[in-house]
Order: sequence, then C-alpha cells, then structure tokens
Amino acid sequence: MNPFARLRLSDWIFAVLMLALAAVCVFLGSWQMHRLAEKEALVAAVDARLTAAPIPVPPKESWANLPVEDLVYQPVELTGAYRYTQTMTVFTSLSDPKGQHAGPGYWVMTPFALQDGGTVFVNRGFVPQQYQETAALGDLHGEDPGIVTIAGLFRMPEAAGMMTPEPDMSNRIEWVRDPARLAKMVDPALAPIAPFYVDLPAGPAGELPQAGETVVSFPNNHFGYALTWYGFAIVAVVMLGFWLTRQAKRPASGP
Repeated sequence: MNPFARLRLSDWIFAVLMLALAAVCVFLGSWQMHRLAEKEALVAAVDARLTAAPIPVPPKESWANLPVEDLVYQPVELTGAYRYTQTMTVFTSLSDPKGQHAGPGYWVMTPFALQDGGTVFVNRGFVPQQYQETAALGDLHGEDPGIVTIAGLFRMPEAAGMMTPEPDMSNRIEWVRDPARLAKMVDPALAPIAPFYVDLPAGPAGELPQAGETVVSFPNNHFGYALTWYGFAIVAVVMLGFWLTRQAKRPASGP
C-alpha cells in the first residue's frame, strides 16, 4: 500500500500552503536579484557621471517634468548670482568629513539666481554649529561677486519624514535639503525654484563653508536578501518533505 495514501485532506492542504510559501520566497528572491541588477546599473551610471564634464544646468522651462533621478551626481555648470541674504542653514552631523571640520553643524544653502531665470539652491558646504548665525546672515561670503559661473554636483531633494520638525523661520534653520521646503522661507521673487540642488566641490583647506562633502553611497544588500529568500524556500521544501514522510509513516490507527 502506498504510504502517502494515509495522508489526510488537512495534510495535503498544509502541503499546498507550504509549497505556496516556498513559491512566494522564490519570487521575492528573484525580485531582489532584479533590484540588484538595477542597483548595479545605477552605480555604473553614477560612476560615469562623476567623471564627466559639466553640462549646463537644466533650464527653468524643463523643471516641471525633469527626470531628476537620471541626473543625480551629474556635474553641472550654472551662471548667475548668489543671493546671500536669502541663505538658509540645514542641520546635519558630519561624521566622516573630507575636510577638517566635523560634528554637529549646518549645510549652508544659498539661492543662486540663474542668468536665464529661475533659482537653484547651492549647498556651499558645512559649517560647525557655532557658525550657524554667521552663515544664515550671509557673513561668510565676503564681497558680492555679481554674475559668476560655478560648477557642482546635481543632487535630488531629501525627503522629510513624519518626525521631521517644522523649519525654524526666525533662525533660518531647516532639517532637510529640500528646495520645495526651503523655497517657502525665501523671497518669492526668486521663483521658480529648481526641484534639485547643487553641491559645490571642495575649496581651499580650512575655508568655510567646507564644501566637497558630497557622499556618493548606494546601499546594496539585494544579493544577501535574495540568498535569504531562496534559503527560506529551500528550508520550507525540505521541512515539508520530512513532515510528509513522517505523516505517511504514522500508524493507520493514529490520530
């Protein structure tokens, strides 16, 4: 007599559910492998952009439908004028600096009015927290340079989370580098504001703001996640096999 004929309907239902679970784990593992391929392609694209020559900053006419994800870390060139009196500061804590200053401090975000219209926030760099007021008042820039051409890295806005505080209007302090939020605290005449910002490259050693602190990092744990899901699928199938064998060998009079 076939021992598996002893299996009850509930046993087969359990087996089907376990196989379905294994199939879901295989699907999730395959999805992680797909995400791995996407992440590797993104890293390769960014590596190529970082060493490319600067391109003109996208004009204001393109901002409404600009695919910002396709330009992240692309060197761009801008011509226009800083609006130092509209400078905002964004709280941060610099733990792995490229320059000499680190710890709690602020990013100095200054509007840059483009010669062809529109305004781009430029992250001029990091200052320790004791320089926040000086930075917010625009006292770190020296003489107004008028129309200048600068170059930096194209950056996507930082997303505010549910726990992100509201901006401190009186002290010109924000918590995320989001041009849309920063735009609410500057002169409306600067509109439109670009849906991206630009990081400046490093300047002379010891200069404040301390630029060149862009971190190019893409967490990539997809391969490990894929192995985990595939491992769950294998374990589910193996355990199911052992369980079915045990159930099939139980005495016919068993429960």
